[in-house]
Amino acid sequence: MISVVIVSYNTCNILRTCLHELYAHTSNIEMEVFVVDNHSTDGSVDMVQREFPQVRLLANPENRGFAAANNQAFELATGEYIILLNPDAYVKAGAIGEGIAFMERTPQCGICGGRLITPEGKLDPSARRFPTCLSKLFTLTGMSLRYPSSPVFNRHDFGGFAHDRPLEVDWVPGTFTILRASMLADIGPFDERFFIYYEETDLCRRARQAGWKVFFIPDAEVVHIGGACSKTRKDQTYDPVASQVLSFRMRSEWLYHRKNGGILQVVVNAGVEQGWHLFRLFMNLLPDRPQAAAKRAAAATMIRLIGQSLRDTEFGRRSPSVPW
Repeated sequence: MISVVIVSYNTCNILRTCLHELYAHTSNIEMEVFVVDNHSTDGSVDMVQREFPQVRLLANPENRGFAAANNQAFELATGEYIILLNPDAYVKAGAIGEGIAFMERTPQCGICGGRLITPEGKLDPSARRFPTCLSKLFTLTGMSLRYPSSPVFNRHDFGGFAHDRPLEVDWVPGTFTILRASMLADIGPFDERFFIYYEETDLCRRARQAGWKVFFIPDAEVVHIGGACSKTRKDQTYDPVASQVLSFRMRSEWLYHRKNGGILQVVVNAGVEQGWHLFRLFMNLLPDRPQAAAKRAAAATMIRLIGQSLRDTEFGRRSPSVPW
């Protein structure tokens, strides 16, 4: 028995496709499927009740966030393995079977993540190292995008790795992740202080600290749209490159660093980001810079968001009240 958990927020049509693809490619697998809806207003709950009566639906009266919503389903799940599946991730044939087979023959593996591809067939980074201030600098300056195959500039995403073989990694994205239930019983569920982002990074770190291994596996493949839930937050500044709500990313980042490295790690990482955008702001004060006004405005927005997120979390010491 496996348990599949999908956390949904205003993704009705995408969620429908996700469920269709899931059931189409698991006809020979015994499973239970949970959809935890975080107070959608687009008819998602009605759609699931009407079209997928076999799904165990948990409809929250407010948006509790990704970590807390998953934890709700963890308490009810009976499977030996629990699969986290984003509503904007569509499993391909054999993905779940291959993932479970890998877990069966690798008992020391507590968490594994599959190979993520875009709708256009391009590879999404699917194997990750824990974040550092150096990897942040290379990301901010665009060096990791300019040299994606570099094991130095794109070390965070295992630059140069072809994603063609299993690899032990630091962490894997929660887009499509298989968790061993016994591992969760050992280390506990998601830390609910993370409303969204960094919760899977934190869980993988705790798993590794407890002696479990984390793997990327190429044979479990899913199509990932990216940022489907986040894009619906029109009240927040959205980063299309990273498919993230910027203020939420920053809040969770400072919480993660404070928890796992202390306040100095928060100050250094926030300082790198703040310093980069101050540099951008200064450079675009110079005459004859193309699109200088727009770039100054973007830099000023980022500086403001960094400062606000540090205040909101008291430099990573506390999580703001839910919902964010």
